[in-house]
Amino acid sequence: MKKILVTGAAGFIGYHIVKRLLERGDEVVGIDNINSYYDVRLKYSRLKETGINQAEIADKELVPSATYSHYRFIKLNLTERDELNKLFETEKFDVVCNLAAQAGVRYSIDHPFTYIESNIVGFANVLEACRQNQVEHFVYASSSSIYGLNEKVPYSEDDQVDRPESLYAATKKADELMAHAYSHLYQLPTTGVRFFTVYGPWGRPDMAPFLFMKATMNGTPIKVFNHGDMERDFTYIDDVIQGLEKIIDKPTTGQTPYKIYNIGDSSPVKLMDFIHTIEAVTGKEAVKEYVGMQPGDVYRTYADVSLLEKDFGYKPQTSIQEGIERFYDWIVSYGASFD
Repeated sequence: MKKILVTGAAGFIGYHIVKRLLERGDEVVGIDNINSYYDVRLKYSRLKETGINQAEIADKELVPSATYSHYRFIKLNLTERDELNKLFETEKFDVVCNLAAQAGVRYSIDHPFTYIESNIVGFANVLEACRQNQVEHFVYASSSSIYGLNEKVPYSEDDQVDRPESLYAATKKADELMAHAYSHLYQLPTTGVRFFTVYGPWGRPDMAPFLFMKATMNGTPIKVFNHGDMERDFTYIDDVIQGLEKIIDKPTTGQTPYKIYNIGDSSPVKLMDFIHTIEAVTGKEAVKEYVGMQPGDVYRTYADVSLLEKDFGYKPQTSIQEGIERFYDWIVSYGASFD
């Protein structure tokens, strides 16, 4: 059993990895600032699923879970360095899984400083706290967006990633560079994870799978970017957690203990095929509004996961049909009210 800090614990992937770690018996502390980038009711609902009640949450105070005796949560912004350092000094974490970030490619175009503060300043604060407190393994979220304008597919961890298409992607590249510096200078084991279009129950309402599903169910228009001529490596949340859990358990080694992994389905789906699957599952035809490519978007994402397969035996299990069916069942039961 390890003592693990998960930042972004009220987020989509954060919620799922917290639940997995708790179910297997690890002691977990979750952090989230619960910002209003998307519907905070969804964030509080995720926390409730792990026994953290909204009424008991107070800034900078650890709240015990009503469901798991080995889980506590604290509402804290990672830019609050002094408070973050106190938490690290008191708790003595074995592993840190940093999933907190300001997400969203398009939002970064008009809100640049939000990304600098969260994804660079906040990240650096966590990284330094790990160094000062002898954390055994620092795992952090990167993104498939980092591949930017690369034309070679599938995307491999060895590809050059110095042509970001958005500020969001640039901040994720900066995170990887900072992690490498800390691994090299201080022998801090760091592992970055480049996620590819994650979807599923408790997913983000600002992402295409959620937006398309709800709009199709409600008969409202969906914007089909680049007139539908796009491909995405849609990856079901359970497959992501399978890979992330394995990575958390195996600190990187070597003279510079630094590693990067793609986590994706490695099976790009045409955007129109994705929409047609939603239509088949919901039994409704989507109202489509065809528009051009948005600034910051890329035509295709496609993960080469051979390194993850070699090191951990990773193999995604969930087909797009099965994943959309599960996602639809969750929205019908829980998610229809979230925006």
